[in-house]
This record gives sequence, C-alpha cells and structure tokens, in this order.
Amino acid sequence: MDLKDQLKNLFPEHEETDEPIAEDTSSSELWLQDEPMVCKFEKRKGKPTTIIEGYTGADSDFKKLAKEIKTKLSVGGTFKDDTIIIQGDYRDQIMTILKEKGFKVKRVGG
Repeated sequence: MDLKDQLKNLFPEHEETDEPIAEDTSSSELWLQDEPMVCKFEKRKGKPTTIIEGYTGADSDFKKLAKEIKTKLSVGGTFKDDTIIIQGDYRDQIMTILKEKGFKVKRVGG
C-alpha cells in the first residue's frame, strides 16, 4: 500500500486534481535597480569575506536576498549598514546568483 492509497483511506471524499502546485515567487518581488551592485573581496581580521553593497531598494528585500544567498551557498554571513557580509571568498557564485535574479553586478578587488 503506497502513500496515495493511505491518503484515500483517510480522506475518501477528497478528489485529486492535476493542477500544478504554485511555487514560491519571493525572488520576483525584489526591487531591480539601474545601478550595478558591488561585489568585493576583503580580509577582515585575517579571514576572507565577500561584501555586497549598492542595493537601492528596501532593507527588508535586501535582508531576504542576504538570507537566500547564505542558504544557497551554505555559509555564514550578516546584514549590516546596507551591506551583506558573507564569510569566505564566494564572489563568482554570488555574482551568478545575482545575475540569474536580474541584477547588474560589478566585481571589485581582483
């Protein structure tokens, strides 16, 4: 007995539909800007960090973007003073993520 059969036993009056499940559209809600965002590399206290700055939208959107980047890369980071600080040198991966979302990105620092 598979999962569908078990669910039919639990909910006999439920009818299946072939409608696709709506996907999360949070990425399309972000503010796209004219000026490119700056993605730069620095060493802070001897450790490499990637810094993203230059976003002109709302802080809440920038925080969502920071959380999504940290989740996709599985790294730590923070949002401070209108900048996203990611632990490690992930400029290339961050730039591809931002370009896929439709942002213009400028690489600074090598």
